[in-house]
Amino acid sequence: MDFLRPASWEEALAAKAEHPTAVPIAGGTDVMVEINFDHRRPEYLLDLNRVGDLYEWEVGEDSVRLGASVPYSGIMEHLRTELPGLALASHTVASPQIRNRGGVGGNLGTASPAGDAHPALLAAGAEVEVESVRGSRRIPIDAFYTGVKRNALAADELIRAVHIAKADGPQQYSKVGTRNAMVIAVCAFGLALHPSTRTVRTGIGSAAPTPVRARAAEEFLNAALEEGGFWDNGKIITPSVAKRFAELCSGACNPIDDVRGTASYRRHAVAVMARRTLTWTWESYRGTAARSEGVA
Repeated sequence: MDFLRPASWEEALAAKAEHPTAVPIAGGTDVMVEINFDHRRPEYLLDLNRVGDLYEWEVGEDSVRLGASVPYSGIMEHLRTELPGLALASHTVASPQIRNRGGVGGNLGTASPAGDAHPALLAAGAEVEVESVRGSRRIPIDAFYTGVKRNALAADELIRAVHIAKADGPQQYSKVGTRNAMVIAVCAFGLALHPSTRTVRTGIGSAAPTPVRARAAEEFLNAALEEGGFWDNGKIITPSVAKRFAELCSGACNPIDDVRGTASYRRHAVAVMARRTLTWTWESYRGTAARSEGVA
């Protein structure tokens, strides 16, 4: 196994173009596990730790450009206001040591359905910035996951950053695991309210071959909120609406039985998380709306 150590982004792209099978490694929290268990034996490892650009983030007027290697601890510390859903997801990642090393780029590159960042990225409507010596492009998060641990990257492309709209409403994240830390998700759920467009987006992890959105549930809830005037009147969402939303979220799953949980349990847990996160986010929205009216 050869070890490639580019000192700049340009060198990294050139190395990837010359060795398309090279496996990028930054935090190493996913790659090293696969190598240690002999699940993967790449010909080349492409070490990106010296590429400083990947550790930078920029908060713009409407969105955040998050470098692929910004550690989860950095998101928790610096971007909690702008990216609350992703910050909550970051809290559930493994241990403090891994949160200091791992980043969203690694989750995206591995594309495991159990990756902790995926539900939050789906709910927020992120875009993945990828680049090769041929140029750069942005891939909408909905089009990024193409199969079990497969993504839309070309062989010569690397993930440079993720573009995420700054939260314009409450966001939540929930994860079920067999213990409180150092655990792969049995299933996970992310929810984001977008009052500016009067829409809701979801993200589900570890309950289908890829991370997915519950699109039918979103459409149902969007219609229910609009028809009931909930965005304007700030009323409590009725139990029947919350129950139907949860059922549709469960129906969006296509899980398997494995050592961490059964398919039926995953469907049940996603429904519970969907109902709870909807309650939490809507209560937060109602509180914000009430304070705004009080100020006015």
